[in-house]
Amino acid sequence: MEYPSLLPRFLKYVQVNSRSDEHSDRFPSTEREENFQKNVIMKDLQDLGLSDIHYNQKAGCVIAEIPSNVDYDVPVMGFLAHCDTADFESEHVKPQVHENYDGGKIQLGDSEFYLDPEVFPHLKNYIGQTIITASGDTLLGGDDKCGISELMTFAEYLMNHPEIKHGTIRLGFTPDEEIGTGAGHFDVEDFGAEFAFTVDGEAPGKLDWGTFSAAQFELDIQGVNVHPAVAKGQMINALQVAIDFHNQLPEHDRPENTEGREGFFHLMNLDGTVDHAHMSYIIRDFERDGLEARKTLVKSIVKKMNDNFGTERLQIKMWDQYYNMADELEKHMDIVNLARDAYKAEGLEINEDPVRGGTDGSQLTYMGLPCPNIFAGEENMHGRYEYTVLESMYKTVDVMLKMSELNAERAK
Repeated sequence: MEYPSLLPRFLKYVQVNSRSDEHSDRFPSTEREENFQKNVIMKDLQDLGLSDIHYNQKAGCVIAEIPSNVDYDVPVMGFLAHCDTADFESEHVKPQVHENYDGGKIQLGDSEFYLDPEVFPHLKNYIGQTIITASGDTLLGGDDKCGISELMTFAEYLMNHPEIKHGTIRLGFTPDEEIGTGAGHFDVEDFGAEFAFTVDGEAPGKLDWGTFSAAQFELDIQGVNVHPAVAKGQMINALQVAIDFHNQLPEHDRPENTEGREGFFHLMNLDGTVDHAHMSYIIRDFERDGLEARKTLVKSIVKKMNDNFGTERLQIKMWDQYYNMADELEKHMDIVNLARDAYKAEGLEINEDPVRGGTDGSQLTYMGLPCPNIFAGEENMHGRYEYTVLESMYKTVDVMLKMSELNAERAK
């Protein structure tokens, strides 16, 4: 089904800079993100006539309700989308609409950059459809303003079509997903749903209920800086120690060498001098035992190197970020099956390959809100080559409507 308000709504949202900031000490992490929630999202929800619209300051989350239109109890279902965008240029986004895609290269605005189907072969899946890109200088922000636009369009359609029978539906517009800190503040009780779905996935048919388990660590290395002319036996080059540490991790287990269910160690940042160096890593594995084994390996390398130095020159801070939500969702397969049945009813081929990453649902599921992730039509996220497809976004709304109907029917 086509939804005339979806495209203009999406184009409006992506032009608002709501990027999060992992270095911020406020919550939500940026004032611009909070302003987007309060001044744009909440106003649009009010214009749609939804109920219980409020901003939960503690959770940094806008919440709204679509009231039930049936006279029997239906499990309260929720849908969530995050309001922040990733760490690529996000100011002055100029969305470009390319109708009836012909299968060739798409120039990104007036820039030197193109979406080339030889580089991005999945473009060929969308010949004849409407593709939306940025202008080559910024990201698009479809991650997750696709999801926000779809939640709004879904709510609008239900409010205007009472013939579609559904229970109470809660909507949440969350902060700081891209920096991994938003879900930890989420107020499950205030949200008031028995289960939910994040709307933050890729191409039509993608259904995510398995993710990596994840940890992160920071490594500080104290060196000894002396003049290189008299360095022998005295200098300890912190940058060289950093290189030596990195080279003791399995060479294959890097993102650029892995796929499928293979985990990895990923060096995110290395900076410093001879005197001091700092390293940031993330660790990923689909199995909890595998994650623990990787953490143990890192700690053993640090211990061995410190033992060789005779002092703790390497200081490590390590923490878990989230766990594979499949371990919990296997106890709630009725929720996964609800999505599966809606996908099938809409003629979609289901892709349940586990996510080589995480979603807010990873944390929310362990906080007591079972929360798989459905597709939103986002492609090539987090950079200048990001795009989305209008027809994919339409299909997301179709699926959400069908899920609402099925949830009510099963409660009779």
